[in-house]
Amino acid sequence: MLAFEGQKEMAVYLIWLAMIFDFFDGLAARALKVSSPIGKELDSLADMVSFGVVPAVVLYQLMGEAQFALIAFVVTIFSALRLAKFNTDDNQQTDFIGLPTPANALFLTSLVFINPEGYLSFMLNEQVLAITSVIFALLLVSPIRLFSLKFKSMGWRENKIRFIFLATALSFILVFGFIGLPFTILAYIVLSAFYNLTRLKAQ
Repeated sequence: MLAFEGQKEMAVYLIWLAMIFDFFDGLAARALKVSSPIGKELDSLADMVSFGVVPAVVLYQLMGEAQFALIAFVVTIFSALRLAKFNTDDNQQTDFIGLPTPANALFLTSLVFINPEGYLSFMLNEQVLAITSVIFALLLVSPIRLFSLKFKSMGWRENKIRFIFLATALSFILVFGFIGLPFTILAYIVLSAFYNLTRLKAQ
């Protein structure tokens, strides 16, 4: 409702809160030793609303009265496709194929905090927002393999890429605040590409 009413920042804070719950719900299920097919479906439905529908509404609001503002909802359509593919793909147990919906939502919603008069103001241009919506919608269903942030142990060797990413993300956020979040997601994509190249060379 906050997103529909134009209260973009408050809507974004709640989306980010949903991301925290999304991260910990699996940990809670494993700790309690409970799981069920209906739980998996409900998790995806919650993700669809929190990371597919609401971010698109926020983008729509950012585009203002642009005639093509409805293109923001391509994010919703491709989020649904991404989640459906994830639920039916057994090859995404240890990493992801395509950008995860929470990461996509984090990038798009962090644009709300860009200063309209700052050096990144070009990202708030309606045409740029439309192009960004399409690019990130396509990234959701792209064949790009991205590493998961799930730690099976705390060893450096098997988690090197995760520790590097977390250090990079923390640096961006400490230096740039919320505006560091889009760069964090871009770093995630770049590090994943590098990680894939190193794995290919090792084979």
